[in-house]
Amino acid sequence: MRQTIRFRNTRRKTGARMDGKLCVLTGATSGIGLATARRLAKGGAELVLVARSRGKAEAVRAELAAEFGTKAELVIADFNRLSDVRAAADTICARYPVIDVLINCAGLFTTHKRITQDGNEMTFQVNHLASFLLTVRLLGPIMKSPQGRILQVNSMGHRFGGLQLDDLNWQSRAFIWPRAYGASKLAQLMTVHTLSQKLAGTRVTINAMHPGMVGTNIVQNSGHLLRWLMRHFKRLLLKNPAVSGEAIYYLTAAPELADVSGQYFTLAAMAQPAPITRQEALCAQVWAISLELTGLSPSSPGAPAEPSQQLAGAFSILP
Repeated sequence: MRQTIRFRNTRRKTGARMDGKLCVLTGATSGIGLATARRLAKGGAELVLVARSRGKAEAVRAELAAEFGTKAELVIADFNRLSDVRAAADTICARYPVIDVLINCAGLFTTHKRITQDGNEMTFQVNHLASFLLTVRLLGPIMKSPQGRILQVNSMGHRFGGLQLDDLNWQSRAFIWPRAYGASKLAQLMTVHTLSQKLAGTRVTINAMHPGMVGTNIVQNSGHLLRWLMRHFKRLLLKNPAVSGEAIYYLTAAPELADVSGQYFTLAAMAQPAPITRQEALCAQVWAISLELTGLSPSSPGAPAEPSQQLAGAFSILP
């Protein structure tokens, strides 16, 4: 039975250690991801960092080794290319038969519409499709953990709307970047809801969280004006990323959350997401489209005829 405990304290912490637990973390080279990597290292976790820039990732690895004695492993992948995500997942599965925690922290928003080489609007691909693909392809080793946890770093921006399933690439609408960002986070949150149901009865939980208003580099792909505003006002308006890192550590380490799944948190406090995220028929549509666009659906171009050993655990719960 999944617990229905309500956690209302946004600054809730845990003294639980993560010694011997393997944590896969994306987006660890700056902002919330870096703060999370530092907190996980402090808690004794073994880290696999998935990053786009090898140079930045090497710098983070050196920092963690110097301060905490952590020997983090690196896997390089650009979420603008789904082939990179598949390759990263294959590498991780080959190296690590058991994964205890997966934290999808990588994300962006951009003020201009851009289409990836996979044919998807970039915000939607990086924020949703890439994390969805990585999560599903890592389910096999996660399901072998005594108590696997998946955390999607989401956003209150899922309330911005913008998700139109017949126009995910904004071809028939004017591109409005807050709504494009909202669409990506809404889709992510809806697949969290669906996957939590599919994982019922297993030893794996999946939750999502809004990390608070935090000063990060997420606007690096945006226009000059937005970058200028963030650079000059983030010290006044935004929290230190360490606050979010502490909350993420709590959500992935606290013993009292071992059976909590399918929930949405604001920092460490359980919260109510937008009602649309619980519309079962729409969630099922988003799930099916996500499978199709990531090549995980049997009918997708390039989908494997037979699931590999790494994918066996995932495919057993996908239908």
